Amino acid sequence: MTDQAGALGTVELVLVIVAGALLAAGALAAVVRIVRGPTLLDRMIASDVLLTTLVLLLGGEMVVNGHTDSVLIMIAITAVAAFATVAVARTVSRQDRDGESGPVSTLTDGVPQVGRGRRTRWGRRR
Repeated sequence: MTDQAGALGTVELVLVIVAGALLAAGALAAVVRIVRGPTLLDRMIASDVLLTTLVLLLGGEMVVNGHTDSVLIMIAITAVAAFATVAVARTVSRQDRDGESGPVSTLTDGVPQVGRGRRTRWGRRR
């Protein structure tokens, strides 16, 4: 196998470095959101972003090195992310349906009122 780093031109090398920096920044932002939260949905979206960033990184590595060995890994990561998103969405919708959601903020005469209220499936309060 030939040395691929020597085969990259100056423009390609700059593009790879910029893409790597942007992917690293996105991954770092996703990790910060996973740690800080504050809700389960924030953490789930951030984990989707992190897994998507990993898939993009693997795809970029395949393009730079000219192979397709990582396709199965990319498919597995994508499937895990999709199934996890569906599981969390079902859990959150079940909590909303059971009335376990957080405080609901409403406006009464222009003054915000915070209280625990249950909503019907059309968004009206009971």
